[in-house]
Amino acid sequence: PLVILSKQIPWADFNSAFEPLYCPDNGRSGIATRLMVGLHYLKHTYGLSDEETVHNWTENPYWQYFCGSKWFEYGLPIDPSTMTRWRKKIREAGAEEMLAGTIKAGLKGGVIKPTSFAKVIVDTTVQPKAIAYPTDAKLYYKMRENLVKAAKVHDIRLRQNYVRLGKRALIWASRYAHARQMKRARRKIKKLKIYLGRVVRDIERNICGDAQKEAAFAEMIAMAYRILAQERTTKNKLYSIHAPETECIAKGKANKKYEFGAKVGVVTTSRDNFVIGMKALHGNPYDGHTLEQCIKQANRILGRELNGDIFVDRGYRKHDYKGDAKVHIVGRGFKKLTRSLRRWYKRRSAIEPIIGHMKVDGELGRNYLAGVEGDRINAVMCGCGQNMRKLLSRLSFLRFFWPVFMLLSRASAQRSNSARVFAHVNGTIRKSIWKSKPILNHSWLKT
Repeated sequence: PLVILSKQIPWADFNSAFEPLYCPDNGRSGIATRLMVGLHYLKHTYGLSDEETVHNWTENPYWQYFCGSKWFEYGLPIDPSTMTRWRKKIREAGAEEMLAGTIKAGLKGGVIKPTSFAKVIVDTTVQPKAIAYPTDAKLYYKMRENLVKAAKVHDIRLRQNYVRLGKRALIWASRYAHARQMKRARRKIKKLKIYLGRVVRDIERNICGDAQKEAAFAEMIAMAYRILAQERTTKNKLYSIHAPETECIAKGKANKKYEFGAKVGVVTTSRDNFVIGMKALHGNPYDGHTLEQCIKQANRILGRELNGDIFVDRGYRKHDYKGDAKVHIVGRGFKKLTRSLRRWYKRRSAIEPIIGHMKVDGELGRNYLAGVEGDRINAVMCGCGQNMRKLLSRLSFLRFFWPVFMLLSRASAQRSNSARVFAHVNGTIRKSIWKSKPILNHSWLKT
């Protein structure tokens, strides 16, 4: 399937799209665009890390052919860190080009049709960030630890760094909280807060008057004061020091009351469940106020305006969309609908398993890319991975039953005996299934 799919993806479009990102007459020549695009497709198709993707590439000849290799290679194609730098280079716009490439491949392979874009579904989900569960004790301890390390780098002699006392207080705060001894736990958390405040004020006294050191510590000190000031009811809290863009989002789930990451808008075709838009939305906006952004991105990726029907849930009431398409809010006025429209209304929930597959099979369940731009890139690339899985699934199905289809067409052309045709078809099916024994190993096949 990967070999067939490699002939359907428009590799030439990526060369022209990413050509302005490279300097033609200065520095080392860039790595082949097809290799980088292919590695990212494979990474998000199978939900792998950069290191796993590169190492699996050396063992799999189909992966190498998919990425444009002419012969089998035994060495690593690139250093895994090259994928990180390449993502920073292409940014969200480049990821959207890759998503558009999967849509073109779907159209070329017949997985979707141009008429599929007449009816789309839009929904939002949460893309959790790869951070530890945020607690006051951990934030106080981590912020003080970072300040002490930075002070050591800049040769600032602190009066006391609280390395041992801070660690002891953190351990006892966790123990008391586990034992539900909350008064004792709060006392230890207060100690951690005091230690952080002392270190911040000590650093401020030492760097006063030194413009270079003040500039180096400005962001960290501002972050420390933000942590010290935030309380239970504070808005826009800081939940992670290494990922300050993380937000707390409550979706009303029974198993996850709060999720920490960024909201993502998803746009899929209603008939084929093909992803045509993935937009990371920072600031935890109301769902209805994200519809315009999501549809604009889908229009940009498709290269055409969506002017059919958009199906959304009741979270999109009072939406901000002002385009030509008609927005249907599923869940009200159902009895007044036509029979055809009722079927499309029932298809609204088809987007839910697609989101689930992107979280479990892809990288949407935990985002490891840094920063706001990392959230945006990862969201779009998860859409690429979902489309790739759908394309490969369709190609695997066709490859499995292709001998049956060929035999039926040949028999029909020759107008042979129906009983003989049935025997040949039955034998071909059994032979095809038996060849794929590790995949379909059922006892009834042996009878």
